[in-house]
Amino acid sequence: AAATARPLYLILDDNFYYRSMRYEVYQLARKYALSFCQLFLECPLECCLQRNRLRSHPLPDQTICLMARKIEMPDLKKNAWEQNSLILKSFDCASEDNEQIISLLATALENPVKQNEENTEQKEADRAICAASAVHQADQACRRIISQTMKDAKDKNVLPSEMKSLAEELNKLKVEFLENLRQGSNLETQICIQSPYSDPTTSVTSSFQHEATAVVNKYI
Repeated sequence: AAATARPLYLILDDNFYYRSMRYEVYQLARKYALSFCQLFLECPLECCLQRNRLRSHPLPDQTICLMARKIEMPDLKKNAWEQNSLILKSFDCASEDNEQIISLLATALENPVKQNEENTEQKEADRAICAASAVHQADQACRRIISQTMKDAKDKNVLPSEMKSLAEELNKLKVEFLENLRQGSNLETQICIQSPYSDPTTSVTSSFQHEATAVVNKYI
């Protein structure tokens, strides 16, 4: 009987780099009136790269860099559902970190998610999920544009020695474009007010198509 009275913790150890991924877990906690909290380890990119290189099977540096660009920290002020979060500096661990983690877990247990909190937070999270989905779709659309642009460049006899430079320039453009899209303050509104029957990537990728064409024209 004593064993069953102990609190049960479920630890989900994953990157959960998009906020929308973490919100799905929060929804489960709300559905079953369970507690929910987040522990986010903040680490400088250079430290991540250094640690990765010391692993027995390190990942490519570009994978670590890509994750660093994609990952979204908890926003305690903007998102009510993320308020029960703790952000620690993982490169400078201190003994008081353990106390903060224990305090976080205790607070979570004392304050399970209430199902009647759904309305405001649901709308807020739905917009975030919609925006994250739009970024993913825009990423796929940009990849298709780059693929077609490279094919067109080859058909127009761009020198093989310049094809690599063209590909690098287009991919750099894509990364910058998606980052600007992700950070755009009005992204959620722009995407979510569109008709559910329209393609949400059409308007946001048209400018990328224009810029990609301008890039390839330099090589032709």
